[in-house]
Amino acid sequence: MESLAVRGRQGRLRSAWRGRFLRIVVPAVLIVLWQLSSVLGWADEFTLPPPSRIIAAYQELWANGDIQAALPISLKRAGTGLAIGVSLGLVLGLFAGLWKIGEEIFDAPLQMLRTIPFIAVVPLFITWFGIGETPKLVLIAAATVFPMYLNTYHGVRGVDKKLIESGQTFGLRGWRLAARVILPTALPAALTGLRYAAGVSLLALVLAEQINAREGIGYLVNNANQNQRPDIVIAGILIYALLGIVVDVLMRLAEHFALPWRPRVAIG
Repeated sequence: MESLAVRGRQGRLRSAWRGRFLRIVVPAVLIVLWQLSSVLGWADEFTLPPPSRIIAAYQELWANGDIQAALPISLKRAGTGLAIGVSLGLVLGLFAGLWKIGEEIFDAPLQMLRTIPFIAVVPLFITWFGIGETPKLVLIAAATVFPMYLNTYHGVRGVDKKLIESGQTFGLRGWRLAARVILPTALPAALTGLRYAAGVSLLALVLAEQINAREGIGYLVNNANQNQRPDIVIAGILIYALLGIVVDVLMRLAEHFALPWRPRVAIG
């Protein structure tokens, strides 16, 4: 039995190391092939700039102070919209999950609205709110409401009835029952909703910054596109991608520390 356990542990370790190795090697190989395709003339450098040109573009943007100026503005947009959307989604999810009347009022309309791609409402938001910062924040907030609402609602509704009955046996009723039994049990689902909402906020940010942006990463990308600088365009896209990875890792870490009793989720 002990040898089987040891072999099983060794197998899991080998699998983990193989996974980490592939996650590093595969992107590295793709980058090398990308660079070689340009050096060997297989790809047009203007259409698909090689990694070396993109690195040079980053150096140019950093030397000019463009990244330092644009990144905080984009993060502020995403963070503000996320805070508004998550707060609204949390309140609606709790209301619909805890009370039947809340479900009857909010669930059907929200389920209908969430099927609408947020790109489809951009013209309407521009008509309503103009082309300043407001439509950008509203778009990000609207996109992040739904993952927070759905996960919170299902987390509350999915609480085991036996736990509720046990709480009632100990005299818990109303808000005391919700605060001590229902909400702690629904917390993992709510945190999952927060993680998804954070990812969606960055997707919405990419779209929002196409609305007459005069600052931020989106402005850099649009300006580079107009000036026929595909290297800077790709550099901006990669910044968005890096932000998505960082946000997801931070959300997973927050979920791990907020829920120490749950099995640890691999982050690497």
